[in-house]
Amino acid sequence: MHRLNNKRILLGITGGIAAYKSAEMVRHLRKAGAEVHVIMTPAACEFITPLTLQALSGNTVHTSMLDPKAEAGMGHIELAKWADAVVIAPASADFIARMAAGMGNDLLSTMCLVTQAPIYLAPAMNQGMWLDVATQKNCETLTNRGVKMFGPDEGYQACGDVGPGRMLDPEVILQMLAEQFDTGLLAGKKVVITAGPTREAIDPVRYISNHSSGKMGFALASAAAEAGASVTLISGPVNLETPERVNRIDVTDARSMYAAAMEHTENSDMFIGCAAVADYRPETVADAKIKKDPNEPDQTMAIKLVRNPDIVASVAAKENRPFVVGFAAETNNVIEYATDKRQRKNLDLIIANDVSDASIGFNSEDNAVTLVGPDFEEPLTKSSKRLLANQLIELIARYYNETSEPASDHATDVS
Repeated sequence: MHRLNNKRILLGITGGIAAYKSAEMVRHLRKAGAEVHVIMTPAACEFITPLTLQALSGNTVHTSMLDPKAEAGMGHIELAKWADAVVIAPASADFIARMAAGMGNDLLSTMCLVTQAPIYLAPAMNQGMWLDVATQKNCETLTNRGVKMFGPDEGYQACGDVGPGRMLDPEVILQMLAEQFDTGLLAGKKVVITAGPTREAIDPVRYISNHSSGKMGFALASAAAEAGASVTLISGPVNLETPERVNRIDVTDARSMYAAAMEHTENSDMFIGCAAVADYRPETVADAKIKKDPNEPDQTMAIKLVRNPDIVASVAAKENRPFVVGFAAETNNVIEYATDKRQRKNLDLIIANDVSDASIGFNSEDNAVTLVGPDFEEPLTKSSKRLLANQLIELIARYYNETSEPASDHATDVS
């Protein structure tokens, strides 16, 4: 079920006694790491309450296309664009007929007309309705349009009949749905990434920092999420939008970033330390703004600095450590210093970055790096940070998957 991790599933529920199984569907989808939004037809609300589905999904249940509050939030167009897949379970004979006819007379049918996501139907109806020539023709029409059918099953039905038409069990539907997605290289893994600078306060208005924009770390977080990982991004002060499907934690100084990293790497699979963490901070922070003496034009200020905790080395030193990747932002002897840093801090991999080149340094849109491991160096030529992040995540994930023993897999098995 790791293939469903980080996937966005839109679950449509139509009227029928099998609607009670939809609650289990939502629970299993959430357990597999998917995000779920639910659309219910008016008839579905007669069998199971929206409140039940809201509690299980953690999201507002959508029931009406004409609800101003819903449209002001995530309306039907946004829902259609948001979904990676649409699953309609149960799919009644009535809904299948309306969908085959191209009707859009309620929220669910309208959304099906709009979405570009694949649609999967889990039929549920009386065996006579399922075997009727009209239903079979409607299903054939939808199949020819690319809609896939999950089921139905055969067996005892609520009305007392025995035959085809039962909705498949939720676990079976989930397995069939999972098989529709490609397996990402980091599917089901928990990845923690730090990004951006830290600010070390001198007084309430001044601080020590650096030129890091956070762009590389944010690009790595986005690429890791696309590879199927559950990503926690610990970010210093930056002006960047949170990547989709990424849990962002904002911090300011090195000690706050250290605390967040140590907490969130518990039971994680991988840690990528991309942040430009200040090595030092002022020993004391003034309670009020430090004023200059107008009568002392040659006045100087002495600030005693003390070392900040080494985040990436501390994570690598954990007893139950994740796979650890560091960054080495250097201005000379880049590979030599990066190799030494990797060995000294007991890192699995390190990414060497020459920040002396303004075209690939801090705040630039492009970058060029070298991935350094125990017995290899993999240079990646200059490209956009987004493209470079995708290349790095692929290389890191492949090395991780090749070298990690199954016993060290920290991710919870939800299959």
